[in-house]
Amino acid sequence: MTIKLPQDKYIKIGNINTRYWEVGNKGSAVVLVHGLGGFCENWMHNIEPLAKGHRVYAMDLVGFGRTDKTPLVKDMDTLVQFISDFMDVKNIATAALVGNSLGGGLVLQFALRFPQKVEKLVLVDNAGMGRDVIFDFKACSVPFLGELLIKPSLKGTEKLWHKIVYDPALVTPELIKMCYELGSLPGAMESLLSVLRAGINICGQRSKLTKLLLKDLGKINVPTLIFWGRQDRIIPVKHASITASAIPNAKLIVFDKCGHMPMFEYPEGFNKITLDFLAK
Repeated sequence: MTIKLPQDKYIKIGNINTRYWEVGNKGSAVVLVHGLGGFCENWMHNIEPLAKGHRVYAMDLVGFGRTDKTPLVKDMDTLVQFISDFMDVKNIATAALVGNSLGGGLVLQFALRFPQKVEKLVLVDNAGMGRDVIFDFKACSVPFLGELLIKPSLKGTEKLWHKIVYDPALVTPELIKMCYELGSLPGAMESLLSVLRAGINICGQRSKLTKLLLKDLGKINVPTLIFWGRQDRIIPVKHASITASAIPNAKLIVFDKCGHMPMFEYPEGFNKITLDFLAK
């Protein structure tokens, strides 16, 4: 990867030292929210292009990337509140929120809890639409087994990325090294398991969370753009139509030959469609 990454910045959200990226100095605000085990780098192909007409922010959620790993997050409400607190500290009154996977589920919950802060939503293979999820995550929800399975290694990181993306050519040594290093930081494994178990059990995504979310999605009235990868192995593409049919003002885009991270796998198409959507 030869792409030049934005400069790391840090702010305090409460007592939590939080890493974030900030690009762009004009236009409306856009907040990027990564998925389970993710970090700012998940948006490395998107943040600069999106910043051509917007002020774009990406953060490492509490427990992930280079943000503090404690206290351990044990419920999704904590992460939703963390996004709101980040916006408050950065004086972002309203924003378009873009969320991938877990981040997509979080921004949906955010839109229901803080509707006055949301201008538009962009969902990317979002969690929360049903129990289906890759078996690896179900297995990691089991005490002790998860600790064994999720122990960071270069080989394990590479195997996971081959499940995340459709095209194996995207799984470069540079990508694996970067993700392995971030996943090996002190406390990262414990934090990842804590968040995973808050949202997933041996049967899949927790039904209590998905049922509550699905019940209320009709209340979301902001323009919503949904992306999905047709060959997503993490959360199946059938959840795309569930999301689109549940939100009144939603448009669905499905990328073929694409896995769980369309913004990473097809950045040019993702960025263009997103910019057009944000401009309307």
